[in-house]
Amino acid sequence: MNTAAAPAISPGSLDIGIGGMTCASCVGRVERALKKVPGVQSVAVNLATESARIAYAPTEQMEARLRRAVRDAGYEPLAADATIDAPDASPWAGFMPVAIGLALSAPLVLPMLSNLVGWHWMLPTWLQFALATPVQFILGARFYKAGWHALKNLAGNMDLLVALGTTAGWLLSMWLWLNAAPGVMAHLYFEGSAVVITMVLLGKWLEARAKRQTTSAIRALHGLRPATAHLIGLDGEVDVPVAEVLVGDRLVVKPGERLPVDGLLQEGQTQVDESMLTGEPLPIVKDPGAALTGGSINGDGRIVMQVKAVGSETVLAHIIRLVEDAQAAKAPIQRLVDQVSAVFVPVVLGIALITLLGWWLSGHPFEVAVINAVTVLVIACPCALGLATPAAIMAGTGVAAKYGILIKDAQALELAHKVDVVVFDKTGTLTVGQPRLTAFQAVAGGDEVTLLTAAASLQSGSEHPLARAVVVAASERGLAIHPPVNVRAVPGRGTEGELRATDGNEAAQPSYLIGSLRWMDELGVDWGALAAPAATLQGSGATVSLLARRRAVADAESTERIDVLALLAFADEPKPGAQAAVAALRARSIKTVMISGDNQGAAEAMARRLGFRPESGEVRAEVLPGDKAAQVLALKNGGHTVAMVGDGINDAPALTAADVGMAMANAGGGGSDVAMHAAGITLMRGDPGLVAAALDISDRTVAKIRQNLFWAFAYNVAGIPLAALGFLNPVVAGAAMAMSSVSVMSNALLLKRWKPKE
Repeated sequence: MNTAAAPAISPGSLDIGIGGMTCASCVGRVERALKKVPGVQSVAVNLATESARIAYAPTEQMEARLRRAVRDAGYEPLAADATIDAPDASPWAGFMPVAIGLALSAPLVLPMLSNLVGWHWMLPTWLQFALATPVQFILGARFYKAGWHALKNLAGNMDLLVALGTTAGWLLSMWLWLNAAPGVMAHLYFEGSAVVITMVLLGKWLEARAKRQTTSAIRALHGLRPATAHLIGLDGEVDVPVAEVLVGDRLVVKPGERLPVDGLLQEGQTQVDESMLTGEPLPIVKDPGAALTGGSINGDGRIVMQVKAVGSETVLAHIIRLVEDAQAAKAPIQRLVDQVSAVFVPVVLGIALITLLGWWLSGHPFEVAVINAVTVLVIACPCALGLATPAAIMAGTGVAAKYGILIKDAQALELAHKVDVVVFDKTGTLTVGQPRLTAFQAVAGGDEVTLLTAAASLQSGSEHPLARAVVVAASERGLAIHPPVNVRAVPGRGTEGELRATDGNEAAQPSYLIGSLRWMDELGVDWGALAAPAATLQGSGATVSLLARRRAVADAESTERIDVLALLAFADEPKPGAQAAVAALRARSIKTVMISGDNQGAAEAMARRLGFRPESGEVRAEVLPGDKAAQVLALKNGGHTVAMVGDGINDAPALTAADVGMAMANAGGGGSDVAMHAAGITLMRGDPGLVAAALDISDRTVAKIRQNLFWAFAYNVAGIPLAALGFLNPVVAGAAMAMSSVSVMSNALLLKRWKPKE
């Protein structure tokens, strides 16, 4: 048994694997035991992953205390990733106890089956005893052990119900055998107890196989990490474990190999397959300077890369953590299951006792009363209840990750299916995010070369897409760019700074401003000379900015004046598929809204190209970065469930304000860490079509959760009365109980066939 310590995820948080849980009642028992540990703040136990996630106030020896609490509750504390990192088991792993049970139980069932065709015979009593007893006390020992631990903690679980029910059947058979008249073969119930235990073991084995399939997504992600890397050292190329690679190292990646860590391409050219990370099926061309993501597959070129991130800081590690977080979390709907499970077993025991007394006191033989009570105990086992929600969440989040949709938590998954409004940031989300400078017009008498040089110099230190477009345009013309001084960025408006005078005169450093028309109006700048071309360009969808300069004046009204110098127009292009993505959402009866910092005319022109309807209020223009969250909150206050889609740092407040935040990765596959942290869902490639896909997998996963819970509850609601009224027997009840868990897991696994619509 692997009992290695699980590493803490972060200060105050820990994952622990838990062996021995069998039903929803076990989940509640482990949670109660862990919550009693001083300092524990919250606990989420997942039956499907057989693990617990605990948040706690940092305390000395907390991990040891938590593990002791798990053991004292009757379960085995394991390494959190013991199941994930274990080698793939044979499809028949763990089948031996089931095979032995089937071999011993089959002869006991044959007489019952032969009665159906009119052939009446029975095995000798001693042979029934010899076949059933090993099944009862050797193969069934696990139920006695777990049931005893439950009793010691004044709790109940599936194992207790199975142990009580089958033991009652076995003892009844022994009593009837020992009290039978000489020469008379009494009707015994050894076969019922043996078959129930065998069926439960078979169901648990099938359930374990299904669980391995639900963790296949995590297993696949773990499998993307190569064990070794080709390090370029002082003595040439040498193979080292990936765990020893440091930031700044230079690595060789040969054709067909997986990239060991994140980095930048230094030498060579290649194509990289990132499909397992982003869902993008086509290889991506990488030139020197391009970002490389660990876990992706190098194409046919030998390359040299410089390491930029290792270990838990890599994109792959982040993806694994997001998927694990989602699969470990509990959906809000699970609270109902937890409340039912807390009282389920005691209620079932009460119903079984009432059944026993009711049949016996109504004049029926005691053995009939016992068998009906045993049937109630067996068919009521709450296995399916505990698996209904986590199995669907694991399958749904796993298949979503396969196509580049990372769902951070179960709450985001459950809320996403209620979304009726999707708000898009424009630049970088719906558009390519690489605007070009398409027009530069100086005022009459202005020198365009000098002014473009000034504009590019002022913007040279900015990462804003429009600033980069100005710098690129100046570089393409071969203009010399000089670093600015005293630069001040005004969020949502523009940039101001000074440029050194060419003659070195510090006192003559001119102060320039470049920014939006709105900012210029706020500053009182007169740009009427450029009003006509600005209106024309905005009407065509261009974003217009102005370059201006401060200068000192000596008049009675002011000591300085701002003169407009030039007009700059920028054009961006819609992303391929953006219009189809908006149409797909509209086909789902979801309202779409585009938020832009552009003026109304430019925003509406681009919106129409993307398929939005400005006349229906689907465009919010001239919105400052800090006001995006207010727009989202206004929609929420209007009674809508809102999803916000953005890709930048300035989108983080709006992503947090939305019911569901969706952070879209940039072309490099990384996305903004701030946006990804704020969002509940991360789209690993910049494809707007993934928004509709994320909502679709949410719909389907929530539907599976509801189906599973319905059938789990319906199974018990229908099965318990039938058993109490004598319409079932223990054999049928055992088979039905075992199959209920398998059916829930199988229904959840149907989600693995999902794929985004084209």
